[in-house]
Amino acid sequence: MTRHAWGQVRERLLSEIGQNHYRNWIEPLELNGLEDGVATFVVPTNFVGNWVQRNYGDRIKRHMSAFAPVTRLEFTVAPAADVSARIQPVDVAADDVAVAVGATVKWESEELPGAPLDPRYTFDSFVVGKPNQLAHAAARRVAEGGPVTFNPLFLYGGVGLGKTHLMHAIAWDIQARNPNLKVVYLSAEQFMYRFVQALREKQMMDFKHLFRSVDVLMVDDVQFIAGKDSTQEEFFHTFNALVDQNKQIVLSADRAPGEIKDLEERIKSRLQSGLVVDLHPTDYELRLGILQTKVARYREEYPDLKIADGVLEFLAHRISTNVRVLEGALMRLFAFASLVGQEITLEKAQDALADILRATDRKVTVEEIQRKVAEHYNIRMSDMVGPKRQRSIARPRQVAMWLAKRLTTRSLPDIGRRFGGRDHTTVMHGVRKIDSLRESDPQIAEDLELLRRALEG
Repeated sequence: MTRHAWGQVRERLLSEIGQNHYRNWIEPLELNGLEDGVATFVVPTNFVGNWVQRNYGDRIKRHMSAFAPVTRLEFTVAPAADVSARIQPVDVAADDVAVAVGATVKWESEELPGAPLDPRYTFDSFVVGKPNQLAHAAARRVAEGGPVTFNPLFLYGGVGLGKTHLMHAIAWDIQARNPNLKVVYLSAEQFMYRFVQALREKQMMDFKHLFRSVDVLMVDDVQFIAGKDSTQEEFFHTFNALVDQNKQIVLSADRAPGEIKDLEERIKSRLQSGLVVDLHPTDYELRLGILQTKVARYREEYPDLKIADGVLEFLAHRISTNVRVLEGALMRLFAFASLVGQEITLEKAQDALADILRATDRKVTVEEIQRKVAEHYNIRMSDMVGPKRQRSIARPRQVAMWLAKRLTTRSLPDIGRRFGGRDHTTVMHGVRKIDSLRESDPQIAEDLELLRRALEG
């Protein structure tokens, strides 16, 4: 990618995120090169690189992909002499970049230490399907305001399933309904850096006042405070103070509270005291709906866009684990269509997305599924394919059949043969049984999600 192209990407970012955030986070980036889909940048500190990756990584990749395929960003820290030459004075209200470059931040009560909200992440742009229906309904209820009913609302699920989207949507909706409310959204890492900085600057009273004076506190990726004792202590007291004041708290993590290792038991208990909602992996129908919605919105701006029949269905089938990757693939096709001026056919889509399709093409075998399920439920592999029918054996066997049906291309008769020569109707019954239990038994739903992540990771 040329420097000119990177300059155009920077201009687009500036128009989207505003001057203040652009100056703090994008301006310090220096494009070092682009090779095999990996864009490398030089940054002044690891903190800046990590923060940009987390908050602007997908956006940067999307804009860069309009000029050349970009699948990953990497950041390297510049030598100390170079860093000092590039550091600019930091505004009082600048985000956590102050911590990164060692500047002093004044703790004033009117400053809210939140991260910027993404204007794309609203309820209107959130596509609702069976896997995220409950989470969406709960988020809507919280955003409506009124008496606090779910406190905290705890959203959890894998990468790219919509947790951050829903949190931003809640914040936008609350601010639209009542602009006077103090709504703060930030990541757990930002909370931690603010806390460490307050300790260093001997400003803990200001820190406590700042976070305990908000009306709605939203903390993303709570799992990152696990194992950090002092931060957990302050988070616990902040949490209690806000709950005692009947202030709303919304949290997210990549797993359920009880599964977060090195998180204090009293915090786990507190997090589980409200409504805990799992965003399940997307199904084919939801992924197709997301793609169709994106295409419809893109056509409002570019009515000449042409996508052949079957392309969206192909993408929804092939890219199944991460909605962000799915949306990134579609954006690359949009860029191809606008630059080349041709219809996006299935063949052209396969060529343009060859790297993404290869990355998502890992083959899971029935035997691998059987081993993983047997380990999870602590049963022997011989029982998995053997004749025993007691529930402690039969249920894990049905779970393995369900996963084999979902994660492999094997037919029902083929799956049955690999489970001790069972008939395809037995496999069909097992799959239907697990489908039913997913809706009524949270433990089964949780087991399926953990096993799926382990097998596809």
